[in-house]
Amino acid sequence: MVIKNAKICDKDGLREDNFTIEDRTDTIIDAKGAYLIPSLVDLNVRLNDGVLNSKNIQSVSLEAKKGGVGHVVLNADSSPSIDSEGILEFAQNGLRDAEGASADVMLNAIQSDGSLSNIAILLKNGAIGPYMSTIAKNDKAIKIAEYMQMYKNTLFVKAEDNSLISSGVMLDGDISSSLGLAGIPDLSEVLHVSRMIEIARHFKIKILFKSIASPRSISLITQAKKEGVKVSCEVSLHHLVNSDEACEDFNTVAKLDPPLSSKSDMLLLQDALKNDQIDILTTLHQPSSLVNKEVAFYDAAYGCESISDALPLYYTKLVKPGIITMKKLIELTSINPSKVIDKKVSYILFNPDAKSKIENTQSLYYGHELYGEVINIT
Repeated sequence: MVIKNAKICDKDGLREDNFTIEDRTDTIIDAKGAYLIPSLVDLNVRLNDGVLNSKNIQSVSLEAKKGGVGHVVLNADSSPSIDSEGILEFAQNGLRDAEGASADVMLNAIQSDGSLSNIAILLKNGAIGPYMSTIAKNDKAIKIAEYMQMYKNTLFVKAEDNSLISSGVMLDGDISSSLGLAGIPDLSEVLHVSRMIEIARHFKIKILFKSIASPRSISLITQAKKEGVKVSCEVSLHHLVNSDEACEDFNTVAKLDPPLSSKSDMLLLQDALKNDQIDILTTLHQPSSLVNKEVAFYDAAYGCESISDALPLYYTKLVKPGIITMKKLIELTSINPSKVIDKKVSYILFNPDAKSKIENTQSLYYGHELYGEVINIT
């Protein structure tokens, strides 16, 4: 297949040229100036209501492909949790039948009873890497780090403090006070980022901190990188362009995990993005049934839907306003995450001039006009 007249944007930069895809066909496509880019990779995707079954896997696979995402990694803290050989095999059977984006799964390093999963067997059987919440105590975290020394995979870490998140439903601050809602202090994340940096330093392992929301956490990670610690951070699009003000009027679509930051911290996160302190972006896709969202804020499920509009959202909210370049976007959403999981990705065309409006009421961007159309070609 030959793609003519394309703006190619990949690891080699941005250039206008023809591009050949080795697929054993004689097809010629005129891109007419559209971007030709590697499809996106999202390392932080959940299934509807967190339920692991074939129907939900198929749904997220198709939605991801529509949004320009060619590969997703499903979080391990599903129901059932991916923490045993049987559940891993069940998940992999569902992945093989997916017709949209390809997918992998993490393994949950800690089982529901608090014991360690059989990390060695699950990695050998195809799990992409271990996931842990820092709710895990130090002895468990250290044991997991020792496994990482042997297997060299990246450890996916969600930094949170059980005693601080147990009663809160959004960021602790002026907005939560005005709404009369219990808040979660950002120290819940910061304290455990610091703790896990020291574990990464001591054991010389790779850690990717998932969905970071605090600028202070990013500062700690940036300093650790300078000191040679193998840590990196992922931030969601939502936290870069939305603040906790989105929760006003008890908007349950804005109830996210981690909670949206204050407006001042949102701007600091944007500064971190501009200063190359953020390594990976995610849509933080976490869909829920309406019965679990259209309830009182305190009782509502966490998360919102976003993956079916992923690339147009990134382009509209980050590239078009000049926060980052298209080249930087591809680095953060395709090149860097694909390196973490060692996966090759397909190519897509992206027409930045097309316009559409988001009709999904479970999107934080419901009613927003988007720029860009994804054209899947491989």
